Amino acid sequence: MRTRLTDDETAVKEVFDGFFANESPIAIVRAAEPQGHDSELWSKLAATGAPGMALPESVGGGGASLRDLAVVVESWGAHLAPVPLVEHAVATRFLHTCGSDIDSLVAGEQIATLALRDSVAGAARLVPAGAVADVVVARAGNDVVRLNEPGPGTGPRNTGDLPIADRELSSAETVGSADEWTRALDEWRALMSVAYCGLGRQALALGVDYVKDRIQFDVPVGTFQAIQHGLADAATKLEGAHLLAHRAVWALDTDQPDASRLAGMALLFGAETARFCTDRSLQYHGGYGFSEEYDIQLYHRRASAWLLQLGEPSLEYARLADDEIGPIGSSGEAA
Repeated sequence: MRTRLTDDETAVKEVFDGFFANESPIAIVRAAEPQGHDSELWSKLAATGAPGMALPESVGGGGASLRDLAVVVESWGAHLAPVPLVEHAVATRFLHTCGSDIDSLVAGEQIATLALRDSVAGAARLVPAGAVADVVVARAGNDVVRLNEPGPGTGPRNTGDLPIADRELSSAETVGSADEWTRALDEWRALMSVAYCGLGRQALALGVDYVKDRIQFDVPVGTFQAIQHGLADAATKLEGAHLLAHRAVWALDTDQPDASRLAGMALLFGAETARFCTDRSLQYHGGYGFSEEYDIQLYHRRASAWLLQLGEPSLEYARLADDEIGPIGSSGEAA
């Protein structure tokens, strides 16, 4: 596995760092709340080809790898861009493998998403981007179904101001089996772990900039050793999270046998690291960190909210534990 970006990936990073900096400044993120979606930004992103970049050229995609997409996702996460890039990309890739029609999705004319939780009583609950998606892919028992229906435009208020919503699946059609669904969930896990690295890095940068400017006792508070140690701990964790996240993406891209395990580990460690970074940065902002006028609270809230879309985090830890040592009480294992 490579630990550095190729020249092509570096070029992609520079392009999309610039794109999100120009088209998704923090003012756009704030203006998109509480719905959490900016349709104009989505149209601009679709024009770049990013939503379909990791699809084959034969279907109109960019022919890029999952690793290439991850480079874009990290910039997306760093700028908290209020568009469902990860959900759309993963759902569309899954539909392509199932042979389902994706013409309007490749170009971003419609938005697709995936329900991360199994449906209950014929409905998908708290679907990421469910409020704005035109196509929802969800697991229903032993089948995976596709719902073609415009989103309601609104959903329940939530910590991260994300466009989640419940979606009824009564008119959905079967497109695949539950056995194929694991790959899609793992791609979401791995890509979101990369997005968490972007979020954490930007949150850390906000904290560093603030402690350089904030004066206390006639000196910048960044000169205090305790603050320096906290920021250094955050930076160290970020390096580890970044390596693990990109290893998970590489493992999925190259069909490694431990890809699913790595995706889960990367997501959990990425979320933990991003929360650590935002906690430190918010704390070093003092009381201002809790004020809506300061940007760090936007990162702090999303650091918690992104993972919760998958469900209770303890269930993800339990899934990993079961994969590693077997379910509690299973044959050959201590109960």
